Amino acid sequence: MRRSVLSLLAIALASPAFAQAYPSKPITLIVPFAAGGPTDLMARIVGERMGKELGQQFIIDNVTGAAGTIAMGKLARSAPDGYTIGIGHLGTNVVNGLIYKKLNYDLLDDLVPIARLPSNPLLVVTSNQVPAKDLKELVAYLKANADKISGGTAGMGSGSHIGVMAFHAATGTNYQLVPYRGTGPAVQDLIANQIQIMIDQSSNSLPHVRAGKLKVYAVTAKERPAAAPDVPTTAEAGYPGIEVAIWHGLWAPKGTPPEIIAKLNAAAVAALKDPEIRRKLEDLGQDIPTPEQMQPAAFDAYQRGEFDKWRPIIEKANVKVE
Repeated sequence: MRRSVLSLLAIALASPAFAQAYPSKPITLIVPFAAGGPTDLMARIVGERMGKELGQQFIIDNVTGAAGTIAMGKLARSAPDGYTIGIGHLGTNVVNGLIYKKLNYDLLDDLVPIARLPSNPLLVVTSNQVPAKDLKELVAYLKANADKISGGTAGMGSGSHIGVMAFHAATGTNYQLVPYRGTGPAVQDLIANQIQIMIDQSSNSLPHVRAGKLKVYAVTAKERPAAAPDVPTTAEAGYPGIEVAIWHGLWAPKGTPPEIIAKLNAAAVAALKDPEIRRKLEDLGQDIPTPEQMQPAAFDAYQRGEFDKWRPIIEKANVKVE
């Protein structure tokens, strides 16, 4: 009897009538990092606008720890009814699948893409106590003081850790890394000089650079961002091997009805078409995808391609978490 009831419920949830009524209550948006970080900020900006589009509030649920693996696991185990979705990025939804060998979920099979969101280049930033004046001086300073320098990340496989791997490989530096539960807390310690350097998403660190609380040396992009035209690219600063952008996206648990995925995607596309939302994101250095790039099928293909791109890089770096 119980199985029959559950089967009927599953059919009802997947029916067009249910999808038409969706959403009839608030939607929980799982964020894999602490409040105040770049992923949290993206979730709040986009989620609030999506909520207006759908006529329901988006409730932010910050599920921190293990570089986002705990949050994605919670999302994968959630009911596939459209009332729990998650935001993630290159680290949480690609790199973690390559470095964590014992995840209890599959990033490609247990999560359904909803929409690709903006991408974020990284900034090489330090506390104001670091004396280097440009990137070459910074690299020399890091090499000369390797035993005294600490850098912050949001954990193994996070966007800030991905940036560090690229930075170390291109510059030959190897300072100590301190993992945090999110880049927001890490930046506060960077401002206080508890740590000295981060390779951090521009949306997180650029406001502190503008406020004079952090020093910036370069951006990990092919071109200078419009939001920070005075910041040289890493190539212009003498290190062309550091080009990393942290893209974000939305996912739902496997089994979420396609009609609901389509509604959520339409709300995300509408959010990023909003001139005010675009202004906020571009002011933080974000690159906004086209509506075509945001479609679930296109995003799925893009994510799978990123697995192929990063697999040899991770293998060469020999980064593994058992």
